Amino acid sequence: MNPTGFWTSPMLRWVAAAMVVFNGFFPAVWILFTSLKTEAELVQKPITWWPANPMLDNYVRAFTDQPLLTYLKNSLLVATGATVLSLLVAACAAYAIARLNLKRRELILTCIVASSMFPLVTLLVPIFETMRALGWLNTYIALILPYVVLNLPVCTLVLVSFFQSIPRDLENAAMIDGCTRLQALWLVVVPLAAPGVFTAGILAFVNAWDEFLLALSLNSSPAVRTLPVGIALYQGEFTFPWPIISAALIVAIVPVAILIALFQERVVGGLTQGGLKG
Repeated sequence: MNPTGFWTSPMLRWVAAAMVVFNGFFPAVWILFTSLKTEAELVQKPITWWPANPMLDNYVRAFTDQPLLTYLKNSLLVATGATVLSLLVAACAAYAIARLNLKRRELILTCIVASSMFPLVTLLVPIFETMRALGWLNTYIALILPYVVLNLPVCTLVLVSFFQSIPRDLENAAMIDGCTRLQALWLVVVPLAAPGVFTAGILAFVNAWDEFLLALSLNSSPAVRTLPVGIALYQGEFTFPWPIISAALIVAIVPVAILIALFQERVVGGLTQGGLKG
């Protein structure tokens, strides 16, 4: 048998694709099944995969044991604000790198990549002290601004790849017609780079939606607490109500799943085109 033919065979590709899909969906499916079980059924042996008597009581308790709706609202406001600001700043930075004759452009890109590699825990103390000095602890802005900074490297790199692929003649024509360079960016370049903008936006939103460490450290007030921190509060000192926690996790997954489902074609197109053009 030809070894090369084996590694490029359709069967192997299908098996690899099935493994990737299984690895991605199995945890979510298991959490969904857990959210429909009682605690007694969850710990019984042998393990039951499908709930014997599916129930929605865990979802009711997820909303009554903790103010889950408040956590959802807070996470939505923080993630949306961080995403919008990240895209605005990243678009300007990416345009400058892609279009302006900057000296040491490669060094700038290297620094952007390097800045994204710092562990978040090393930045926690300076961020906390800065927010305390400004009096912004327990506010939305205390999370939005750090999330913007953390999202900027990946958003900028994604947008640079797309902006470089857009012909300069289109911007020049717009500026001849009276547009400023900034207007050419927002009216010509950004719409043409829509797949990249959607890709960067989804990545920024998901990062802000899932972040836990800063949300735990900077916002201790229940009024501005975000979803990841709120879900962690369901457990007691000696109890772990996994079915209720699983129900809350499913509620947290739904907005992101809907967002990706709505824009999946643009996101996939952005990732593949960005990979080819970069």
